[in-house]
Amino acid sequence: MKNWYAIANPISGRGVIRREWASLQQRISRQLPVEEFVLTEYPGHAMELAQRAVEKGYRKLLAIGGDGTNHEVANGILRQQTVASTEVTHALLPIGTGNDWIRTHGIPRDIDKALAVIQAGNTRLQDVGLARYYRDGQPQERYFINVAGMAYDGYIGKRAGESRFAQGSKLMYLFLVFKCLFEYELQPAIVYVDSRKIEGRFYTINLGIGRYSGGGMQLVPHARPDDGQFAVTLGGTISKLGVLLNTYRFYNGSIGRHPKVETFQARQARIIAPTGALPTLLEADGEFLGETPVEFVLLEQALRFAAP
Repeated sequence: MKNWYAIANPISGRGVIRREWASLQQRISRQLPVEEFVLTEYPGHAMELAQRAVEKGYRKLLAIGGDGTNHEVANGILRQQTVASTEVTHALLPIGTGNDWIRTHGIPRDIDKALAVIQAGNTRLQDVGLARYYRDGQPQERYFINVAGMAYDGYIGKRAGESRFAQGSKLMYLFLVFKCLFEYELQPAIVYVDSRKIEGRFYTINLGIGRYSGGGMQLVPHARPDDGQFAVTLGGTISKLGVLLNTYRFYNGSIGRHPKVETFQARQARIIAPTGALPTLLEADGEFLGETPVEFVLLEQALRFAAP
């Protein structure tokens, strides 16, 4: 099929998709030949829809929503076994709160400009991360196409998933970030990256393919989406006051200059909790996933997407 299959999250953009669904479909159809428009109904539904669409013969999938919808549609493409994932073109029409993935690739946030990029037909390939982890004692796995975060990041991801207010508002999410700072207690972890072993208490553990997360933060400013490596950032025992005083570093790309922060690159990683310690929590692309033990594997050039 040459036409597009479009998957939209009705609650993205503070519900704007649901409110303007009819007019939005018309607006998209003027620039793209869409065969089917489908609205998601529950968490994980976009993943299922994307996988089934590829199995039905679609090779162009349009995600309409934010980073969460983007994450799910990409997972559907990567999970299906019908064709190589690179035979499917993935595109995002960014109608969300954070819109972090598009920042790395220079995809316009304006709807008409983003549609023009997709219509032009230019595609690129980017690397993909595969996280293997545990949830409720059961082994799980999930692909991610932007940034995976652990420790404080994982705690925020879990709390955000429990708060519908934080999901719909950038300001409320930022409020939650600072609220969690005073709730979170650093836990010990052991980090294996390539041939290194690093033990300690970590404020943050990040593995990035894209550069931006958390609504414009640069926790992995050295990330390159197609270089065949994870950008790794480890933040050690930073005090709560130290975090507040260095908040500006999260946004200007200078996080690696802090004396308690180390940045480097790696092809694989494994994080475990020492015996007797609490597990370290995991989120990826802004979605809470689970906890340690966690293994990260890099898949080079595994996702084809529409780009300027």
